[in-house]
Amino acid sequence: MKNTLIIIMLLVLAFAVYKVLQPDSSTSNTTIDVATDTSTTPVSISTSTDFDDIPPTYVDSGLETLSAPVVKPALSTPPATPSFACDGRQHCSQMTSCAEATYFSNNCPNTKMDGNNDGVPCEEQWCN
Repeated sequence: MKNTLIIIMLLVLAFAVYKVLQPDSSTSNTTIDVATDTSTTPVSISTSTDFDDIPPTYVDSGLETLSAPVVKPALSTPPATPSFACDGRQHCSQMTSCAEATYFSNNCPNTKMDGNNDGVPCEEQWCN
């Protein structure tokens, strides 16, 4: 007798879950809540109008709140200038980039990197 009652309860529970997963043509949003009490199985049906008063940002207090990724705005400060130092280099063959050649040409004495004196150093190697 006890086993028969358990089988009947499981069938009722399986049917309720089946009804929840199947779309209902008469109402657009139907949910069935099945109680876990084995003596009775009350079923309540709620429609989408029951949820109209809940704002879209509603979070159930029983659930963890997930935080959205934080997007930081791009900074509008100019990029930091590379830290070059005048160390006696004078020729383009001693440079490793256009930025380095430009720094040496503008800030260091006795450089020989702007042959045509147009303000652009190392035009053949780096700053073309």
